[in-house]
Amino acid sequence: MKIPVIKKLVENFTLSELENAENAILEENKPAIEIEGDDEGEQLTHVMAAIWIQKEMQKESIPFAKALRAYTQKVRVSIGG
Repeated sequence: MKIPVIKKLVENFTLSELENAENAILEENKPAIEIEGDDEGEQLTHVMAAIWIQKEMQKESIPFAKALRAYTQKVRVSIGG
């Protein structure tokens, strides 16, 4: 997971564009937008994170940095147990 890639996605694409890209990757198709990543798994991780962060920003009316912190805390908890 690369934070600069996620930030670029959040700043440059709409929620709809990101969701369409997620669906394309899940269906093993090439997304209409460019998503950086070493492989499809990393690209999917980036787009899913960007979707979650955009939704959190809208729901909570918070800036990117705060939504990113919430996302990384969520990931740490899920990995840690």
